[in-house]
Amino acid sequence: MTPTSQESDPPALAHAAARAIAEGFDRYLDRFRVLTREARTHFERSAGAAVHRNPKRRLDLYGACIAQSLDAMGAILGSRASDRTTWRAVRDAFDRQPIAPSERDLAETYFNSIVRRVFHTVGVDPLAEFVRPGASPRRYGPPWSFTHRHDATAGTAGALRRAFQASALRLPWEDIHGDADRAAAAIERHLKNVPIDAIEMVREPFFRGKGAYLIGLIHAGDASYPLLLALRNPEGRIRVDAALLREEELSVIFSFAHAYFFVEVDRPKEMIDFLSVLLPQKPIPDLWTSIGFHRHGKTELYRWLVQHLQTTDGRFHVARGQRGMVMIVFALEGFEVVFKVIRDRFPPPKSVTREEVRDKYRLVFRHDRAGRLVDAQEFEHLVFPTERFEPGLLEELVSEASETVTVWDGQVTFRHLYTERQLIPLDVYLREAPPDLARAAVLDYGQVMRDLADTNIFPGDMLLKNFGVSRHGRVIFYDYDELCLLTDCRFRDLPAATTSEEEVSSEPWYFVGEHDIFPEEFSAFLGLRGDLRECFLAAHGELLTPDFWRRAQDVHRRGIVPDIFPYPAHRRLHSEDGGRDTT
Repeated sequence: MTPTSQESDPPALAHAAARAIAEGFDRYLDRFRVLTREARTHFERSAGAAVHRNPKRRLDLYGACIAQSLDAMGAILGSRASDRTTWRAVRDAFDRQPIAPSERDLAETYFNSIVRRVFHTVGVDPLAEFVRPGASPRRYGPPWSFTHRHDATAGTAGALRRAFQASALRLPWEDIHGDADRAAAAIERHLKNVPIDAIEMVREPFFRGKGAYLIGLIHAGDASYPLLLALRNPEGRIRVDAALLREEELSVIFSFAHAYFFVEVDRPKEMIDFLSVLLPQKPIPDLWTSIGFHRHGKTELYRWLVQHLQTTDGRFHVARGQRGMVMIVFALEGFEVVFKVIRDRFPPPKSVTREEVRDKYRLVFRHDRAGRLVDAQEFEHLVFPTERFEPGLLEELVSEASETVTVWDGQVTFRHLYTERQLIPLDVYLREAPPDLARAAVLDYGQVMRDLADTNIFPGDMLLKNFGVSRHGRVIFYDYDELCLLTDCRFRDLPAATTSEEEVSSEPWYFVGEHDIFPEEFSAFLGLRGDLRECFLAAHGELLTPDFWRRAQDVHRRGIVPDIFPYPAHRRLHSEDGGRDTT
């Protein structure tokens, strides 16, 4: 191949490649924002089916844009496309590109994604990638560029009404005065009539599923309080459905078990810093992921992990709970995440394959999680020092996950693993929790299955050990190897025995197809005893009948998108509505 003029001029070559990557990043953000605007349109049109398609399109967007940028690199760099020295020059040239400061973190992640695709980097290459210690050093603060502040000294309801009118919503309001009065009453009850100075609200709504959310702050003297107003559009007019005023309630709305929000934002890093004011206990990686920048959320998670390893001496150890048949699950002392590695072989009765397990995780990643399926981040080629592992865990990894894990020269390399937020296994929680909290968890355990059914998911394995309890007391499902779409199942009545031999048989005497499920048998697998079992059956006994599941299937086959509210019923301002809350 004859070298081009650029190939013979390395600085020009690096600049051209860096500029092409910056243009690819700009295209990614432009398309990202187009999809966000479409989410607004779907809310305004009450387009139920579209609320599931749009998130999948956005999830696919990043990979598609990276692929386009890789093609551009091949065309520009030619024979130097796999030369590390060239890529170090490209990185330096990219650092000089005119990228907005609030987008710089995202741009560096985009660049790193390309480099890692080119070299399949094990660990991190600090000479070819951007490496930042911990989190980005720049922080934004008030006054925020995307909020409106409304004086409330003359009345909270009036300030809320002006906030509603100033929001970037194009639909008429069903009862703007009544909703302002109801929300104001909820705020004043919560603050116990503390004088309110102002309501500060983000102009752009946050969209997810069939709902929209106005998010902001209540200012009272020297203190500020979070505010979230949940909006619905039942008949072409906006209704304020709920007022959430506690940090823990907002934290659930922004949970790692929910699908990601759509929100128009020109300065992403500033939005993250604003959200961290509302949710100071929420990890920064979760905030990035919650507004749709899941790849950068993964970058921030890795930085958080590296910083933790550098500043502590805790070791990786086997996670709490029963030993998994499909996954080796381990944790790091003081770090709120678990790590999951697929075993080389699965003992009976497991018949699933490694690739099928990965397919289940891909399904969950692209599905509406309804606050009930933990979000998993997929990592490749991670490296940690051997001395940071408990000996028993290291032995198990080497002996039972050798296709994924290698130990060499004082390092443990993971070809592939998942990370998930750390939860208390439900079976452990029920043994340790006070009776009232244990009963609440059992009731929520049944609610998980109802909520998943509403999103066309059947968990498959309903054992308590496959569910976890969050710090807010919510039950969440996290074991996906037997999970499937509800509409792919065949829910059957348990056949009645016709002979004495059939009655005492330890094996089914009737034909059982691959997708056949007998809900009447669930009772034997629940693992609940005494009062907890009675509590579950009283509230959720219909889950043990095939009719419940067949009705749920019929809803999905008719194209109906059920309402699922991610907040408690007592926070709703219109209690006459149908639907269910998921808390």
